[in-house]
Amino acid sequence: MVTLAATGTAQAQAALDNVMKTKTIKIAVPTDFPPYGFVGTDLQPQGLDVDMARYIATKLGVKIELVPVTSANRIPYLQTQKADLVISTLGKNPEREKVIDFTIAYSPFFQAVFAAKALPVASFADLAGKSVGVTRGAIEDQELTKIAPATTDIKRFEDNNATVSAFVSGQVQAIATGASVAGNMMARNPQLGTEYKLLLKDSPNFIGVAKGEDALRTKVNEIILAGKKAGDIDTMAKKWLGRPAGTLPE
Repeated sequence: MVTLAATGTAQAQAALDNVMKTKTIKIAVPTDFPPYGFVGTDLQPQGLDVDMARYIATKLGVKIELVPVTSANRIPYLQTQKADLVISTLGKNPEREKVIDFTIAYSPFFQAVFAAKALPVASFADLAGKSVGVTRGAIEDQELTKIAPATTDIKRFEDNNATVSAFVSGQVQAIATGASVAGNMMARNPQLGTEYKLLLKDSPNFIGVAKGEDALRTKVNEIILAGKKAGDIDTMAKKWLGRPAGTLPE
């Protein structure tokens, strides 16, 4: 048993060596979660997480194999070596830290207020007298209720679909929702000219690495830090989320 454990440990530390030896890195990404990862009209994966995956592969000087995952199987894929990294809107919490390791944060995940470009909203004070749709009881409902002016007409709906429908149909002037819901809505309704307006709450994303793979984790951290310094991380966030990444936890 001691021999098997030792062998397992040796294999567990070999991810970066294997990537550099094979000149290929397998990165798990979402394909059904815009704007972070989805399949475009050309049937190719695209989105912020996909761009980040390609960015890391380029910086490592290796080819990339994109591995489509869901929220349910992204961590098991990492644990069973079907993927070297998971870049899939992964939040960090104590339960997950027991089974995988995390890099520093690479992108924001957030709840915010969105509205048409033509609607002048530069601060929460500008929401006075305006109607804003939210999903009842959601984080954005709680946060908006705390800070919106008393004259803001907060209209609450029972689920995200109803909230989005209310905004798309013009029942409300603005919508407070998560970045992924807004990204999907904007992709499907480009005619509305919707844009990011105000931040409600930030919940950054981290890259998942198999437990104990410190060499690979350290290397990816170096790439992320250099990308932040060069402005590349902000550029990706602006492209897909309509706002810079800003200050992310390290």
